[in-house]
Amino acid sequence: MELIAFKVLIGLAVGFLIGLTGLGGGVLLLPLLIFGLQVPAIVAVGSDATFNFVTKIPSSTVHLLKKTVRRRVVVALAVGSVPGSILGVRLLHHLQVVYGAGVNDFLKSAVGILLIIVSSLLLLQRRIEREVANRRPTAKSFAGIAVIGLVAGFLVGMTSVGSGSIIMILLLVFYSYPPKVMVGTDIVHAVLLTGTTSFLQYRLGNVDLALVGYLLIGSIPGGIIGSYVSTRVPVLWLRRILCAILLTTGARMIWAPIH
Repeated sequence: MELIAFKVLIGLAVGFLIGLTGLGGGVLLLPLLIFGLQVPAIVAVGSDATFNFVTKIPSSTVHLLKKTVRRRVVVALAVGSVPGSILGVRLLHHLQVVYGAGVNDFLKSAVGILLIIVSSLLLLQRRIEREVANRRPTAKSFAGIAVIGLVAGFLVGMTSVGSGSIIMILLLVFYSYPPKVMVGTDIVHAVLLTGTTSFLQYRLGNVDLALVGYLLIGSIPGGIIGSYVSTRVPVLWLRRILCAILLTTGARMIWAPIH
């Protein structure tokens, strides 16, 4: 019973931080599952993808209703990300077959590297936004967006990290869309990507549905509370503190499998 309460509490904390800071659930939840709940990394990745899929459905619906979604960009991203995620999951399964439980150490290192990259990009996001604000877009092709999707899809298939943060930064650098359109487009695409990934992971037995359920019980009220509190706290500084913690966590995840 205490363990169930702890899972709900983690969901509450993650939901609160997502609502408060806007950071993605993948980078926040995955370390807590691996270090806090001692969930095997491969199960943590599959469960995290499923959690992200479910939590993004309501917000994607809102953005579709508000017409803050570029459907062509969603399609272009999905053209690359769906096969990319399939490749990522298949490679992960191959490593699991070859190395057995050793795949968990590989995943910890891979997730650690991505946490360092993502948190560094998030720390630089405001600077990137200022630099590209008055610059003409450097790319406009369907194929270019699909390549961004392919890279992100492969990473999400392998680690469940990157469905939002990495795509957002890459779209920010190469394309000039209004912020609310960029966010809406990214979230709707993330539903397609995480939905595909979580389905594939579930078929391989890498999703703990009970765990996902307990996390969702906490995350829904947590997200509402976080969104409410966000207008009353210095969110920018909180994001920076969280990114610093994620940097440290990423380094620890890389270091741990080596020793």
